[in-house]
Amino acid sequence: MTSAARFSGKTVIVTGAGSGIGRATAHRLADEGAAVVAVDVNQEALDGLGAEIAIRPVVGDLTAADVIERIVAAADGRIDGLANVAGIMDGFLPASEVDDATWDRVMGVNVTAPMRLIRAVLPVMVAAGSGSIVNVSSEAGLRGSAAGAAYTASKHAIIGLTRSVAVAYKQDGVRSNAVAPGGVATNIDAAPKSQLGIERLQPYFVNAGKPAEPEQLAAAITWLLSDDAGNTNGVVLASDGGWNAV
Repeated sequence: MTSAARFSGKTVIVTGAGSGIGRATAHRLADEGAAVVAVDVNQEALDGLGAEIAIRPVVGDLTAADVIERIVAAADGRIDGLANVAGIMDGFLPASEVDDATWDRVMGVNVTAPMRLIRAVLPVMVAAGSGSIVNVSSEAGLRGSAAGAAYTASKHAIIGLTRSVAVAYKQDGVRSNAVAPGGVATNIDAAPKSQLGIERLQPYFVNAGKPAEPEQLAAAITWLLSDDAGNTNGVVLASDGGWNAV
């Protein structure tokens, strides 16, 4: 059960809002009263979301500096929450096979773009004396046996960024947390590009369990964004069906 008033009057930015976890998060936030700045690279996907809920759409590649500026402008001076959900995978390429283009793209989308957006929203949150940031890491951020080299490195990095922000801005009323999903039933491109990568990782996938639904991750993300989690800061919340405990 959700509270219709939990985000009433609040503005929350959600990246990757066109599909999967981001779309489910945007829906849940809107249902609970938030004004949602919905960001995605896919115009058609955002149009579809906008037909379902009220959003402030921003279309663009998060690695482009002007997109960050447009996101902040769409928030119109108030940013209560930021959910950095957008992310891409790496084809399970191990370190001996990962190419520079894959490495740069994965790090750009999964680490640099969230950092730039966090950097852009922090002045607004600090000035307001409150704010909540939630980054989506992964089971790959907790271990080395869930993905390729680039994705694994990026998801470890976003946890480090999450904790750094939590420490640096807690006295300003800003909280920073992360969720770490296991497998989730989304349309993310997870096609393997390396026989070696899959062969070496496959034995560990037996512990992964059944993929979660996006709505289950949205529940964790919106809880961390909400005042219900007001005493939760610098935490990595695993939402992986217990995979991390194996």
